[in-house]
Amino acid sequence: MVKSEVLTFDETKKYLKISDSTLYRLVQSKRIPAAKVGRSWRFRKERIDQWLKEQEKVK
Repeated sequence: MVKSEVLTFDETKKYLKISDSTLYRLVQSKRIPAAKVGRSWRFRKERIDQWLKEQEKVK
């Protein structure tokens, strides 16, 4: 079984090269896959990569 890498909010914004506010808007509007753990957001890198591919298809 391969474990999926989990990214923090800061790691995700750096990975996507977007600002805090942009990532926060995507999370709040449920347009990006995320999970709230306590008071922090977490993102599975595998799901973020899949989401990026889907965004390419939309444009």
